Amino acid sequence: MSNSHLFLKSGFPRAPLQNGLGRYVCQLQRITLKFCKNNGSSRGMRDFIENHLVDFAKENPGIVVYVKPRRHRTPVLVGEYLNGDREWLNCRNSTQDEIFKWIDLLKTQNGSSSSLRLRKMWHTDVPSIQGPWTPFLLRSPDAHNQTYPSSEISRPLDVPQSATEKLIELFKQQKLEADEAGADVLETKRAE
Repeated sequence: MSNSHLFLKSGFPRAPLQNGLGRYVCQLQRITLKFCKNNGSSRGMRDFIENHLVDFAKENPGIVVYVKPRRHRTPVLVGEYLNGDREWLNCRNSTQDEIFKWIDLLKTQNGSSSSLRLRKMWHTDVPSIQGPWTPFLLRSPDAHNQTYPSSEISRPLDVPQSATEKLIELFKQQKLEADEAGADVLETKRAE
């Protein structure tokens, strides 16, 4: 088994802060196409530059495109992102369609994600000491002894009292007051 994953930069999956919430900002800042004018392995890169590069630059005005001819070197794509990451791709013997797909991939990424070893598949800014939230976390212990279906529990909590319920409550309150007053009258009569 290989231990090469230990030397990768580790981190959590992350995205630029609220990117796409209001307006999407492409994270690719600049792209450099390095190629040889004569070498056969650069043919796809040269074809892409001749046929598709101007259209790509017009469609993506926020991405700066550099073309750098180099003698007797393999073709390379270098993408630089807003967070400072650099992605380097070797395009030796690639066709112009493959190069277009690689450029599209660089355009839609937000950094060199392939060189990041994920610690966990999720991340939170405020970790909980108690563990993950469950629906039963803040319920009272009395809820475990309930028999279901229960009309008391299934009633909504924030519904205001209706006029009929208020009248019934007032009637019961008056009845209790009348009963207490009647009981006081009986006690005074017995005492006499």
